[in-house]
Amino acid sequence: MCNLYAQTKSQDAMRQVFRGVLEDGEDLIDTAGNLAPASGIFPDYAAPIIPRGEGRDWTLTTARWGMPTPPVYLAGKRTDPGVTNIRNVSSPHWRRWLGVEHRCLVPFTSFSELDARPSALRNHPVWFALGHDRPLAFFAGIRTEWTSVRKLKEGEVTAEFFGFLTCGPNDAVRPIHPKAMPVILTRSDEWRCWLTADTSEALKLQRPLANGLLEVVGEGTRAYPA
Repeated sequence: MCNLYAQTKSQDAMRQVFRGVLEDGEDLIDTAGNLAPASGIFPDYAAPIIPRGEGRDWTLTTARWGMPTPPVYLAGKRTDPGVTNIRNVSSPHWRRWLGVEHRCLVPFTSFSELDARPSALRNHPVWFALGHDRPLAFFAGIRTEWTSVRKLKEGEVTAEFFGFLTCGPNDAVRPIHPKAMPVILTRSDEWRCWLTADTSEALKLQRPLANGLLEVVGEGTRAYPA
């Protein structure tokens, strides 16, 4: 599963790209502060997301990567590390967060999967993007405010958390990671659908990105150079 990605474009670039989603009377409100380009976003890191804001507006904000873990997996544990990738959307644990009020877009420029080829080095990441110029795209995300203990030294916190949906791999990802890939949305009509459509329609987007759109753009490093 994808536990490392990058977002190396500016906030202004994210705002400009999202303009294609906006309809009359809507705006994107930036509450994220100063966001530096991130060449390596790991689980529990804060990263930008775009959820519904007040009224008809949308919000560019940040949240910590990792949705609440199903309780069955927390028995006997003192912390909840969070779930970064969500595939089984029929589970009652995830269904509660599939409505429009919990959906979001997760901006990214590249993502990595650990190389599962027989000849690969151990823990060898391979980076994918929509091209070597790494244009912006979005993962189909969900988010919620939740109270939990992520780290013992931090204690109990109430914070905004997010994760993104996964699906079967396409032809580019399959040789590297045959089990899954993130759900990637590349067009403004897909972004609008994920954010506003009823759940059954939105979940039609949980499918592999079309073949020919992803490229391998690097490997062997835990941070993609900005």
